[in-house]
Formats: sequence, C-alpha cells, structure tokens
Amino acid sequence: MSSTKIISAAAALAGAAGLGLGYRLRMSETSQAAGTFPYCGTADRRVVALTFDDGPNDPYTGALAELLADRQVPATFFQVGRCVERHPQRSKELAAAGHLIGNHSYRHRFDDYLRPDKFLADVDRTQQIIADVTGTLPRHFRPPWLYRTPALLAGIADRDLRVVSGRFCDPLEVLQPSSRRIARQAERRVEPGSMIIFHDGFDDRGGFRGRTVAAVGLLIDRLREVGYGFVTVDELLPVPCPGGSSARRPLDRA
Repeated sequence: MSSTKIISAAAALAGAAGLGLGYRLRMSETSQAAGTFPYCGTADRRVVALTFDDGPNDPYTGALAELLADRQVPATFFQVGRCVERHPQRSKELAAAGHLIGNHSYRHRFDDYLRPDKFLADVDRTQQIIADVTGTLPRHFRPPWLYRTPALLAGIADRDLRVVSGRFCDPLEVLQPSSRRIARQAERRVEPGSMIIFHDGFDDRGGFRGRTVAAVGLLIDRLREVGYGFVTVDELLPVPCPGGSSARRPLDRA
C-alpha cells in the first residue's frame, strides 16, 4: 500500500473514531459527559414510565390515548411545539386525562442546534404553546435525538426545566418493524425506574406509527404479567416546587 493510501486510511479511521466519540458524548442515552442526563429514575418498586416523543400525531396519538385509558396506564408525552399547534385538542385531552406533557422543542430540526440562542428561544415558545393549551407549564424537557452540550443543559436548567433521557424501545422503531419485535426489544430494556422512549410521531412531520401503538399494548400486558406498574416521569424525576411538593405547576393565568 502506498504512503498516500495509508495516510488516507488513517484519516478515515480517525474521522470514524471522532464521530463515534462525538455520538457517545453528545447523543447516547446514558452518557453523563455533558452533564447530568438521567435515563432512569429512582424506584423502590417495579414501575416503569412509558414516554412518547414527536407528537401529537393523530390518528396515532389518539389511538394511544384510547389504549392507555383502556389499560388505565398513565404516560408522559414529550411534544413538539409545532405539532401541538396542529393538534391542540389532543394535547388538552391528554393532560386532562392525567398524562404528563413535556417539552420536546418547537421544530425538532437538528440545524436548530447550530443557533443555541434560537433553539432556547424556541424552547420558551413551546413552553407557552403547551401552557396555553393545557393550562400547565411543562417542567420536563427531552432534547431531540437526546443531543446535548454543557451549555444547552445549563440553558435548560435556567428555564426551571428538568432534562430527561430514557432508553429507546427499539433502535429500528423509526422503520416500524413488527409490533411484536418492538415490544420484545422494549421489554429487554425495562428495569425498575426505567423511562422507555417510544415515538407517536416523526420529528414534526407526523408519519405512520401504527405498529408502535400495537407494541405498547403488548408491552403493557407483558409487564403487568411480571408485576410492573406504570408511572409518569415526574414520579421518577420529581421537580421541587417552591412552597409545595407537587411536581406539576399550574399556569398562572392573568
């Protein structure tokens, strides 16, 4: 091999290693390198939090709402501001049913991370959109793709929001494999205090999520068979409130 080819191969390997390290530090579910990023809550019993990102996205979010009501399971929805603007009634009904609504950015676009000030302004914008619809200001935030930097985490903390990671139900969920596969993969990631990440939408663009809905039903039934109960994220990651113990803060309306 010529010296030029050796140098090119070494550069490619170094680039791949750099990308891998960057993913590990900035986007993995469990890395704490950028700052505290909880992927599992504290629990002294067998409970799990089912979480849903990228919605609301009907008819799939509506189907999930019906399934969760039928099984009497509370859940947490990290919603995208633009999606809430499209389906405000769905967000309102989820909150009224006792589900927790969290903030998941305004546009769910990766290029928004290139302008941190704009990204954080959009977080504020989504806070107000959700508060106007549900009457409650979110206290939890999950960044799209779980991407974070120390500066971003500091900006989120400054907004009195608690950042939340979790464990992806299935690395191939975006491709919508069979519902049985999604449920089986998710079950492997469950332990007491787990926060499992499903998607009821795709970025801010909607998309088919029928097999995710079916998988959630299978997973709930299976986890109940082995003694698990279900909670919302604020029960695993409580947020102190001045003057009270509630993790949810009603919107102060004029």
